[in-house]
Amino acid sequence: MRAAYPRMVLVMTETVLVTGGSGFAAGYILREMLDRGFQVRTTIRSLRRADTVKHRISGNIRFYEADLLQDGGWDAAVDGVDYVVHTASPMPAGEFRGQDVIRPAREGTRRVLEAARRAGVRRVVLTSSTAAAMPATPGTLADESVWTDLPDRPQYVYPRAKTLAEQDAWRLARAWPDGPELVAVLPANIQGPALDGDYAPSVGLIRLMLAGRMPVTPRMGYSVVDVRDLAVLHADAMTAPAAAGRRFIASGEFLWLSDMARILRERLGDRAAKVPRRTLPDWVVRTAAPFNAEMAQLAPSLGVRSRLSAAHAEAVLGWRTRPAADSITDAGRSLLDLNLV
Repeated sequence: MRAAYPRMVLVMTETVLVTGGSGFAAGYILREMLDRGFQVRTTIRSLRRADTVKHRISGNIRFYEADLLQDGGWDAAVDGVDYVVHTASPMPAGEFRGQDVIRPAREGTRRVLEAARRAGVRRVVLTSSTAAAMPATPGTLADESVWTDLPDRPQYVYPRAKTLAEQDAWRLARAWPDGPELVAVLPANIQGPALDGDYAPSVGLIRLMLAGRMPVTPRMGYSVVDVRDLAVLHADAMTAPAAAGRRFIASGEFLWLSDMARILRERLGDRAAKVPRRTLPDWVVRTAAPFNAEMAQLAPSLGVRSRLSAAHAEAVLGWRTRPAADSITDAGRSLLDLNLV
């Protein structure tokens, strides 16, 4: 009979810091890092939010208080860390509606990278956005060589924030040949199941439809990436040697809002009874745009079918995202199951 030997258990000694741990995508990234056996840390603006993150994600996570607009806390958070995944960046929605999101995006990125350099961090993965890779001609195929160039107007504040912050990061990385290495992940419209009531504004679109608060859909659409697959891409981009110094678009299929509504109705049945069936004429949006900030945000995207290529992530990292219809369905079902509609 074969002799019995003790089973060897591989214990991961590498540490990763995920900034903005209370965010939607960050929650899934934290889960992915824990599942891969990393020692995991995260930053949040106030330690009072730690219990919320703990309730959402089971696992051993160390919490650090740090603010994108303050120097304090960052050196402690990165001390002894091998990798940083920088997801923290405000969006012009919710508590940040009407506020300056460009300054915290840029200053926060600089603070994180400078602290990572002082601590000898090996690699930083920056969560950027496909909003930073918008072609000058709408509908043109976008890949990692494209950079957004938009006028300084209120309706473009988010793409400008993401573009300027990522460009700042690459300038710093080029100035520091001895590290840390930089990788940027550019997600499209993030969908997938909500973990609790703190979900992304992109998932909020699904809630509006299910709740009957979007009686008609503007003629707009998005390329979709599933949040679970986005977390996998961050982890792969963090560890794969070939990923260093690269941008990766994280995107799948394009869906019009009317497509998303149809998917919800077909797959969720009676639970999606309030989902809209009609499309809002473009002229209504354009007429209201000068007088309504939300309509002004929508107007530039009317009728634009984005074309985003994730071929680079597929070729270098073997990454793909799941069908967009599955992501939309899972987002809707989670909102209903959590009684958030």
